[in-house]
Amino acid sequence: MSLKDQITEDMKTAMRAKDSARLGTIRLLQAAMKQKEVDERVSLDDVAVIAIVDKLIKQRKDSITAYEQAGRADLAAVEAAEIEVLKVYLPARLSANEIDAEVRAIVAELGASGPGDMGKVMGAVKTRLAGKADMGQVSVAVKAALA
Repeated sequence: MSLKDQITEDMKTAMRAKDSARLGTIRLLQAAMKQKEVDERVSLDDVAVIAIVDKLIKQRKDSITAYEQAGRADLAAVEAAEIEVLKVYLPARLSANEIDAEVRAIVAELGASGPGDMGKVMGAVKTRLAGKADMGQVSVAVKAALA
């Protein structure tokens, strides 16, 4: 079953269970997926769906930061709950050690050295680790490897 089909089934399950918080989050995800399909006139595969989920999680994390700075713990809690629903659709993430090992291997393959090669390394890393790792952690690992 594709990830897209799994999301649809989860939406139906949430409807039956009358789980409004989960249902709302899944509907937001489906709306983002549909928007991407309409804008680009494509049918999304699992990799594209994972990229959308990553983007939505990043948006929620940014919102949590803003809400906490504004003293709105109630709204931050809602965003955190949405993140937990969205995380279900992500594959298992690589650990920090695994990310470091992958980044070092890519740096060695490309023969990169110094901060000037960051763009070249990040391009290769993004294609290889898309959906498997948090790109914020990857960026830190690349900077450390090129330092």
